[in-house]
Amino acid sequence: MQKAGVVCMIGFQRRFDPTFSALKARIDSGEIDDPEMLVVTSRDPGAPPVEYIRHSGGIFKDMLIHDFDIFRWILDDEADTLHATGSCLPDPAIADAGDIDSTAVTIRTKRGRLCQINTARRAAYGYDQRFELLGSQGMLQAGNVRPTEVVAYTKTSVSSDKPEAFFLERYRAAYAAEIAHFFDAVDNGKPVRTTVADGLKALELAEAATLSWREKRIVRLGEQAA
Repeated sequence: MQKAGVVCMIGFQRRFDPTFSALKARIDSGEIDDPEMLVVTSRDPGAPPVEYIRHSGGIFKDMLIHDFDIFRWILDDEADTLHATGSCLPDPAIADAGDIDSTAVTIRTKRGRLCQINTARRAAYGYDQRFELLGSQGMLQAGNVRPTEVVAYTKTSVSSDKPEAFFLERYRAAYAAEIAHFFDAVDNGKPVRTTVADGLKALELAEAATLSWREKRIVRLGEQAA
């Protein structure tokens, strides 16, 4: 892209989410001092059609690619080792297509930090997107977005809206901010926030996770190219 002289931005919209961005700013300000452990929860309301899954590249590329980017962005660190495991729990047809629908990934960074990512292709209550970061001086959490923040208190229960239905609703503000950022980069020559290099790094993690799951072992990053 540099040789061609064109602007190219990877669509990792979660970096533009107002809540996630606010949390990142508070990390950078030193509010919880040195980050130590990141826990990411990422669950879809339902799986896509099996025919799509057959050609999707697998759950680690199709779904967790965004979670791998969140890991790098929030911790500002790179993976040293990765272990991924998975099962096919909601839909056996996904296993027949050669994929899984529930995963657990553990990453140890080059600076010794830990990240645990848990994902599922089915959450009956909606689109579940949240994470928490433990630091030496406290913890920061980024929770789900709901259609409204009305909470009902009655004699029998306390209730609120379920999380947004899916990614288009959940990340509507992020998509708008992302597009505005891209237009600003094109019009004014500013650098993009999510680069091709970020995309390649996330893909490297997805490849390592796929290898770890298939071979049932810990993978050291970079060994695929060795």
